[in-house]
Order: sequence, then C-alpha cells, then structure tokens
Amino acid sequence: MSTVGKTITCKAAVAWKAGEDLSIETIEVAPPKAHEVRVKIEYTGVCHTDAYTLSGNDAEGEFPVIFGHEGAGIVESVGEGVTSVKVGDSVICLYTPECRECKFCKSGKTNLCGKIRATQGKGLMPDGTSRFTCKGQPLLHYMGCSTFSQYTVVADISVVAVNSEAPKDRTCLLGCGITTGYGAATNTVLLPRKLVRLLPLILTMVRKNGLKNLVLLISLTQLN
Repeated sequence: MSTVGKTITCKAAVAWKAGEDLSIETIEVAPPKAHEVRVKIEYTGVCHTDAYTLSGNDAEGEFPVIFGHEGAGIVESVGEGVTSVKVGDSVICLYTPECRECKFCKSGKTNLCGKIRATQGKGLMPDGTSRFTCKGQPLLHYMGCSTFSQYTVVADISVVAVNSEAPKDRTCLLGCGITTGYGAATNTVLLPRKLVRLLPLILTMVRKNGLKNLVLLISLTQLN
C-alpha cells in the first residue's frame, strides 16, 4: 500500500530531556511539503555531536528532539517542486547543505548556506514547523536530518542521490564524519614541503614551552 501523501507511523529514538537516555517511541511522520523529501532511513551513524547535545552541554540544544545527522536511505516521497531526487533514489542526508544561490554559497569562502540555517538551528523545517509528533506533542528536528528515525523529512537541499549499489552502511558517513575530516585536512592547514621537514623541531620547541597537545593537519598533496 502506498504511503505517499499520508502520515507514516514508525519507530524513532527520542530524546525527551537533556541528560536522559534515548527512548524508543512510536511517532508520526507527516508527508513532505513543498521542496521537502521524506526518506526511509536504512542506516545511520552516531556522531559525538549527538552525544554532546544530549549531555546538555550544548547551549543551542532543544528538546524533545530526534537526533542523528549521518543517514542513508531511500526516497519514499517528495513534495511539490522537488527536482533533485525522485521516489526510489538512494540518498544520504546533509546537515550542511548548499543551495548554491545565497550569498554564502556564492562567496566561495564558506559552505554555511543561509537558505535554511535559521530554521534548522531551531529544530524546524523551513516553514517553521515540525513533521514529527509523538503522543500528541511535536518533536524537533536535529541538524536538518533526524536520522534516528525509521522515516524522516528533510529540505530538498539537505539530501543528495548516490549510486544505488553503494553500501549504505558506509555512505551514511559521508553526511558528516568523512567530509568533516577531509575538509579539515585539506582546507584548515596546508603546510609547504619545507615546513613539513621542520616538524620535529617545531614539536620539540612548543612542548618545551608548555604546550602538551598539538594537532597539525597536513594535506598529503603537499608532500609530493
């Protein structure tokens, strides 16, 4: 039976309050609105950021919420105006999407897209509402993804199609862990070859002056 255009009842790991264990609940997931996509999540990663927000130390953390921002699955349905993906596509969720239209995307200096950032930071969809309910209460979205649910709804720019044969237990990590690490190594610090040769001396000097921990990000492309 088709679920397109209908509310879906499924399971999700809900965080009701900071510092409390996640609770497996039966929730309702509303159909996607214009420029939104509903995804059946098949695999999700667990990131330290999820645990950090759950701990209560995240000043921007809001509850109740469905965590998770590293997810891979299948497009179940799409809202009006969605052209980037179609029903049945294998996709991954993106917590830092790019609309390629706002001033931030066009700047070439950042990928912190401004199109949905304001509402995403509040745990809401672009129209300022949620697609999740549980026991009659709205649940917040998390980082525009909420992949700790069997079904989720995301903005159309927050999802991208991938090869259907790609293993989803690995592609889900592209949503955060892999891209974050790769970006840090290639964009944060690029050490010229001559400086790399001086690393032992640099490390010795800084440690003698009281610095116990030092992280250097080296692009392998600079070592050739």
